[in-house]
Amino acid sequence: MTILVTGARGNVGRRVLDRLHAAGHTLRASSRTPEELSVPAGVDAVRLDLNRPATFDAALSGVDKAFLYAESEGAKELFAAAARAGVRQIVLLSSSTVSGPHAGTDALAVAHAAVESALEASGVPRTVLRPGAFASNAFGWSHAVRAGEPVRIPFPDAHTAPIHEDDIADVAVAVLDGDAYLGRTLDLTGPRSLTFREQLGILAGVLGRDIPVHELTRDQAVEEMGQFVPPPILASLLDQWAEAVGRPATVLAAERVTGRPARTFEQWAREHLGAFTARD
Repeated sequence: MTILVTGARGNVGRRVLDRLHAAGHTLRASSRTPEELSVPAGVDAVRLDLNRPATFDAALSGVDKAFLYAESEGAKELFAAAARAGVRQIVLLSSSTVSGPHAGTDALAVAHAAVESALEASGVPRTVLRPGAFASNAFGWSHAVRAGEPVRIPFPDAHTAPIHEDDIADVAVAVLDGDAYLGRTLDLTGPRSLTFREQLGILAGVLGRDIPVHELTRDQAVEEMGQFVPPPILASLLDQWAEAVGRPATVLAAERVTGRPARTFEQWAREHLGAFTARD
């Protein structure tokens, strides 16, 4: 059985690739620039460029299963190529926004839902993973924390249930390793609902020092975060956070798939402590 892993340089894709390789699977990793990929011994690196549908058939030839990121660009053509190649299962990394209360108007949800719909229409057997907030989103605070400055965030009392990237990868591998989850959509979270303020408190405890929080108004957040985040995406995030203030997130931890306790945000913080520590 040959498994294609896209996004092999990403936080989740690389973890999926490494786990499948350790388990002895025959693997293919794809990229727009495969010559730049660093993959384990025995893994084929192939070109798959969503801007160039002509690359799809060769990348998918002989593939039995695939792990894909939700990319709206070229999705319909890619899934059609997967159907032609006889791919038996696509595991799609999507987003929990698709099942959120404003899925019809939320920019993130609409984009991911379009990819899910294209996959469903293709007829290729599928499993959809919809993780919520990633624990790694906390990297966005690292510059301020390293500098000893207040972390400037809007809606610090908004709840999420941050999920460790390793738990997403473990779920993906468990799903790819059998057929038990064919046709299913799995919403995934970390093991506990935490506000941003509580996450920063956990990080402060790991660091052994206080991390001050400066609450931004929505307008201030638009001005400051808009320098780095596209307006539709920023509006989507701010809407989500505004609604989550004082409302604990629903917990759908990965352990119901993996059978192992989900990793905590504190564990993530300890593993990535260097990103938050002042550098000489």
